[in-house]
Amino acid sequence: MPRYATTVSTSLSPAEAFAFMSDVRHFAEWDPGISRSVRVAGDGAAGSAYELTVAPGKTVMRYEVTACEAPRLLRMLAKTRFLTSVDEIRVEPAGTGALVTYDAVLTLNGVLGVMDPLLGIAFKRIGDRAAAGLKRALSRP
Repeated sequence: MPRYATTVSTSLSPAEAFAFMSDVRHFAEWDPGISRSVRVAGDGAAGSAYELTVAPGKTVMRYEVTACEAPRLLRMLAKTRFLTSVDEIRVEPAGTGALVTYDAVLTLNGVLGVMDPLLGIAFKRIGDRAAAGLKRALSRP
């Protein structure tokens, strides 16, 4: 199962960093693989749901927030017929700012699982572009 994790340092306080990251509607601002993100249920807490439009095929994935422990942890799950994604955001204090860790695990479902190694190669490229966007987004004043 492919995994991508990155940690970004920011001058934002832990509360500010968590507020930005836990509002999944911001994902399209920093992840070039997401063209649209809309909250479709809830207020952002556990049980909330978002629909993310994933490029290039414009596939819509429904992410459900499975854990939200402000200001330190957000965990989400998306499951389609073909793919399961578990995404976790952790925020830790660091000096006057924060460290934000984004950790995502993708699994191809059923017999497609044999293709996980190929997915891992593509996921690294996608993750690297998202990590660069995240660094830019979290460096804003």
